Amino acid sequence: MKKVIIVRYGEIALKGLNKRFFEGKLVSQIRHALSDLKEIRIYKAHSRIYVDIADHDVRDVTDRLKKIFGIVSLSVAKIFDVDMDKIKEVALRELKDRIAYDSSIKTFKVESRRGDKKFPLQSPEISRDVGAYLLKNTDNISVDVHNPDIIIYVEVRDRAFVFSDKIDGFGGLPLGSNGKAMLLLSGGIDSPVAGWLVAKRGVEIEVMHFHSYPFTGERAKEKVIDLSKILSSYCGKIKLHYINLLPIQKEINEKCPAEEMIVLSRRFMMKIAEKVGKANKCDALVTGESIGQVASQTVKSLYVINESVEMPIFRPLIAMDKVDIVNLAKEIGTYETSILPFEDCCTVFLPKHPVTQPKLDKILKSEAKLDVDSLIDEVINKMEVEIIDVSD
Repeated sequence: MKKVIIVRYGEIALKGLNKRFFEGKLVSQIRHALSDLKEIRIYKAHSRIYVDIADHDVRDVTDRLKKIFGIVSLSVAKIFDVDMDKIKEVALRELKDRIAYDSSIKTFKVESRRGDKKFPLQSPEISRDVGAYLLKNTDNISVDVHNPDIIIYVEVRDRAFVFSDKIDGFGGLPLGSNGKAMLLLSGGIDSPVAGWLVAKRGVEIEVMHFHSYPFTGERAKEKVIDLSKILSSYCGKIKLHYINLLPIQKEINEKCPAEEMIVLSRRFMMKIAEKVGKANKCDALVTGESIGQVASQTVKSLYVINESVEMPIFRPLIAMDKVDIVNLAKEIGTYETSILPFEDCCTVFLPKHPVTQPKLDKILKSEAKLDVDSLIDEVINKMEVEIIDVSD
């Protein structure tokens, strides 16, 4: 029996005249995810995408597809010529296979959709006839239309589809449909989640990591690479930029008030990320900041930091509680890597009492003591770049 994966999307269907553009982006992402598999056929019909998987491992294919942004759900369906007797037989086999796999299944329901209006039976009639056939040919199982243990789905279009499972995707919009942004990836819990959330909205991401070598070591670098690899499993190829912030931190430490170290350092980070981002055709910056989480994330601190650049700064975690961020980090697979101990560049020259309510005029006065442009050019000229792509 031939199998096909039904790919469903949600928000894309509401894009009106731009729908074809978003569909094309999603199909492109699917092709890329399955590019190493032979004889895969991908086609669009009925506001869905179908993937003919030939003899490939179903679990492997669905595991790849469910990470693609824009996909709401997947179903592995049996596909065959439309015939009511055949539909009943295949539905019965589907039910029996599921019961054999899970003996706790005691109730079922049939849901039908008739896309081909020439088919003589309407959707409720298909469900009724198939349900009666299943009930007659199985033991110790009953119908429950409100809370069934399993649903047998029947769709009648140009061909018939029968399936019993819907695998959730992450939804969102296909990658590359909404420009590109530079993610400031610290190595903690928050920033990988922030990057993932922005990518889910169709934004391609590049990554910038600031370190303070030799105060921060190779283990911190390896951790950022591992986090980038996890993000790459959702986002495809990622360009990772390493910047040593230590020369700038030393200048700030020597010439500016100690309590302003964090805010001034963050302003430099934004300026550097903006300059590199513009050179790489990025349209925005992304950070994992959340209001009030640390001293540099008070509303006034964020205002002063924002003022350092013209490029918009996206903060998708801005109003999220830490527990919600942690739960999402666990769901997407970054949490266990994020909690590994590492040296953070922000802890170098960390003041005992960092300013939490900075005033812009005072920060600008302190910043004027520094040769900002030369310092930025110096660290960018020594920047390291690495390409991360788990599909290689």
